[in-house]
Amino acid sequence: MNKPKYIFVTGGVTSSLGKGIVSASLARLLQAQGLNVSIQKLDPYINVDPGTLNPYEHGECYVTDDGAETDLDLGHYERFLSINTSQKNNITTGKIYQNVIEKERKGEFLGKTVQVIPHITNEIKENIRNLNNKNNLDIIITEIGGTVGDIESLPFLEAVRQVIYEEGPENSMVIHLTLIPYLSATGELKTKPTQHSVKTLMELGLKADVLVCRTEKVLSDEIKKKLALFCNVRFDCVIQSIDVDTIYDVPIKMMDEGLDKVTLEKFKIKESEPNLDKWKNFLHRLKNPAHQINIGLVGKYVELDDSYKSILESLIHAGAENEAKVNVNSIHSEYITKENISKNLRQLDGIIVAPGFGQRGLDGKILAVEYARVNNVPFLGICLGMQMAVIEYARNVKKMRYANSTEISEKCKDPVIDLMISQKEIINKGGTMRLGAWDCKIKKNTKSYKSYKKKLISERHRHRYEFNNNYSDRIFDDKFIIAGSNPDTKLVEIVENIDHPWFVGVQFHPEYKSSVYNPHPIFVNFVKASLKKYLNK
Repeated sequence: MNKPKYIFVTGGVTSSLGKGIVSASLARLLQAQGLNVSIQKLDPYINVDPGTLNPYEHGECYVTDDGAETDLDLGHYERFLSINTSQKNNITTGKIYQNVIEKERKGEFLGKTVQVIPHITNEIKENIRNLNNKNNLDIIITEIGGTVGDIESLPFLEAVRQVIYEEGPENSMVIHLTLIPYLSATGELKTKPTQHSVKTLMELGLKADVLVCRTEKVLSDEIKKKLALFCNVRFDCVIQSIDVDTIYDVPIKMMDEGLDKVTLEKFKIKESEPNLDKWKNFLHRLKNPAHQINIGLVGKYVELDDSYKSILESLIHAGAENEAKVNVNSIHSEYITKENISKNLRQLDGIIVAPGFGQRGLDGKILAVEYARVNNVPFLGICLGMQMAVIEYARNVKKMRYANSTEISEKCKDPVIDLMISQKEIINKGGTMRLGAWDCKIKKNTKSYKSYKKKLISERHRHRYEFNNNYSDRIFDDKFIIAGSNPDTKLVEIVENIDHPWFVGVQFHPEYKSSVYNPHPIFVNFVKASLKKYLNK
């Protein structure tokens, strides 16, 4: 097994500066050097995972192949690197304490008093190093959530200090992402917040090897020299991260600034010419579209882009693949009515009904499905969106007036969507849904088969409710069909309306497996169908 190098990415001044994007960008550059790289996220919150968090609270919950409910930054890692992450790539305070308490209950600490140091910090260090288990990694990048100075982050930063001490400074480095605010009143960029942030970092026993400075204005050499002097870093290790048009510009900007170069120098790794041709080709198609189309994203969390981050990024990938710019119109399903639906949806070239939980906004989603079906608008329903497509067809075509989901009406007359049998005795909400990758067998001569070009696929899931197979004969016919199902459980995975230009509903979440180098075929073909509608106007 390789002895990997360790890179720790910390944040200062303010949150939401883009540590995940910078981490993923550096990993992409190092990967282009032929190095085997992976990234993990240490989250200081006490939730065991974000699975029970409201999307307004923490953005979308990203799901891995092995069923981990994780931070949305893991989506960036996978989209940039085209690798699969796992349970090991996202560690929370809750998970750390849960593991330590379980060990204490088993008597593994031999009667000792369990303390933050060494027991909690040892558990954190073990989880940092476990990422290399069986992966034979050259470099492990560890992003620490939050900002330096947060009480919640202290055990993580102490564990980082210990890893650097144990591995040696030649095998580890700290990249500190900070903000250089611009005061418009005086026309100045201010370095003082960064100086204080680095000082706080040093008080915790950590020295920044590299400063990555988020800024909306170009940093002069004078400012860089000042930052280098007062923050005790080399001048060439002060890296400017100026605002860009798209997150996919960041790897190229970081390469231009020399972030990969100073990293390779630090670890005494010979630099070679990075192979980024495919990435640059993607950027060229992204920035030079031949057409523009309008896609409606119908959901109940549309006020916050992070709630549907993976769907939005998947549309970017699919748009570039089709040489089309995808303009996403976020439409709150709670405010869709029969009276305003035409006004809200008639300008659209395609409609996505998004996943979600709970009753709020469901009537609007069903109306959006009906509009797409009746008006031949390309349609993609994801998870709950697929279930709404089933209910809409049952009610409006099969005249099953009381068709519903037991999530919405527990004692409905026709529960065409019902709680999974395996879920009916479950009380705990965290980590108990159908999660992770499950197989799906696709029928030939369907739009899904034409998209995937293979019969057996594996896709990621996150749901408790599913199609009730007792209603198969009453709902499906020669026009509305089951296009894919799980070969073992018979779970309905894909439905299609074949009497329609492009109408597909999927129980799984295809957005979790789309990346820059491998745009998801469902999204690619949905955008292709939407582009065709636009061109035929």
